[in-house]
Amino acid sequence: MSQTEFTIRRKGFTICGVKFHLYNANGELIGFCKQKAFQLKKDIRIYTDETLDEERVAIMARSIIDSEPAYDVIDSKSGDKLGALRRKNPTALSRDVWSVLDENDFEIGLIRRDCAWLAIFRRDVGNLIPQTFHLVDNEGDQLTKFRTHFNPFIHRLTVTIDEECPLHSYLMLAAGILFVAF
Repeated sequence: MSQTEFTIRRKGFTICGVKFHLYNANGELIGFCKQKAFQLKKDIRIYTDETLDEERVAIMARSIIDSEPAYDVIDSKSGDKLGALRRKNPTALSRDVWSVLDENDFEIGLIRRDCAWLAIFRRDVGNLIPQTFHLVDNEGDQLTKFRTHFNPFIHRLTVTIDEECPLHSYLMLAAGILFVAF
């Protein structure tokens, strides 16, 4: 089974917001994004590098306040919607669950945290406990794995996409960025 692997790194908070670096399996920078601080409506842009010259992906919240927030993922070059991610019941003390939606907003899979009791404990201790999320399609096949790593200073997430995954890799990277951002 062949897989593609990416790493997302979030460096510490700055006054202007948070910066994310995206790397391929060879450690080469393939994307950069920064999230502005104090935004009411999330609007995250992924660029090819820190020059911010070429935008690749836009991750846009549909509304300011929502009990189950949804984020559209748009290919910036073509303007096509790649899909959407909807956080289910984000206030629950159980494990996180995200719906993955296709370009027509049909649910095509769920991303779940592996361990519910660690989710509760992790809320109190931050990123000191590594965690794993899996994207499983409606047939029960695992398509992507998201794994955090222990580091008290830099939040690092590895995204491993199965070659059988029919979803665009930008949609999976957008999910990873949302995990690291929250």
